[in-house]
Amino acid sequence: MVVSQRFGSGQRVLVTGGAGFVPSHLVDALIKRGCTVVAVDNFVTGSKENVAHLAEESRFTLVEADISEGLPAHHPALAERFDAIMHMASPASPTDFALLPVEILRVGSLGTLHLLDRALADGARFLFASTSEAYGDPLVHPQPESYWGNVNPNGVRSVYDEAKRFSEAATMAYHRFHGLDVAIVRIFNTYGPRMRPDDGRAIPAFITQALRGEAITVHGTGAQTRSICYVDDLVRGILLLLDSTETGPINCGTEHEMSMRELAELIVEMTGSGSEVTYVTRTADDPEKRRPDLTLARERLGYEPQVDPRTGLGRTIEYFRDHLG
Repeated sequence: MVVSQRFGSGQRVLVTGGAGFVPSHLVDALIKRGCTVVAVDNFVTGSKENVAHLAEESRFTLVEADISEGLPAHHPALAERFDAIMHMASPASPTDFALLPVEILRVGSLGTLHLLDRALADGARFLFASTSEAYGDPLVHPQPESYWGNVNPNGVRSVYDEAKRFSEAATMAYHRFHGLDVAIVRIFNTYGPRMRPDDGRAIPAFITQALRGEAITVHGTGAQTRSICYVDDLVRGILLLLDSTETGPINCGTEHEMSMRELAELIVEMTGSGSEVTYVTRTADDPEKRRPDLTLARERLGYEPQVDPRTGLGRTIEYFRDHLG
């Protein structure tokens, strides 16, 4: 399967949450293609440092705004039509679920509806960044897109899980009722440079602790698994979906499944740290297993992840070495 490029030179793309970890890498890839990119971010979790290298890039504009309030009509970069709208905005870490629950719900409901209306007005392709969290604590392994999930609708993680599930429903409603050109990607555990050290996710937490010589804190017994995907692989998959005519949802990630204990031990080894692995109380509704079924991504997009965990973790560790104070 070969997907032809639909979006490139001369086309305008809006990326929400564009100063965040994954979206900032997506912005780089779109700029490299020749797109004109407008990134919108309210900097609740995003960082201007993530896109600072684009300050002199004429095809890039950064707009500070909260999409939950709608796109600011007065900004000239937002006045022109977009060819594609990529809704990537949302706080996304376990720490955020407790600290920013209302913000997560707003961006995943009001924000999504505002952007769908804009995509409809512009005749733009609308790509929504959903999540493996849509599967909750899955009872099916690995998780295919046909699986409806096992989600606690009112637990501490529900603000994120249900906001994403609502956005998927809204996206499909606009597709079915209005004929809007849409795509939904379900993103699995992604890591790489530009992650926040304090965002509560395992890889930045383990790397930060290891580099500082602190105890590595693994939740529960550490037997729970994740399939870790390096950010370059994810971005490539998202762009394949953007270029395609697929609606989705389509999983994007890797099948490099490992336990949290194995991950912690690997990071200690790779950093050369003397840190000890310790165990703390497991958080509520923490999924036991997580691995994508990539059959659809392979068959419909020709997607194949390329970066192995040691290579990706090595790059990420070097980033944190350079950026930790």
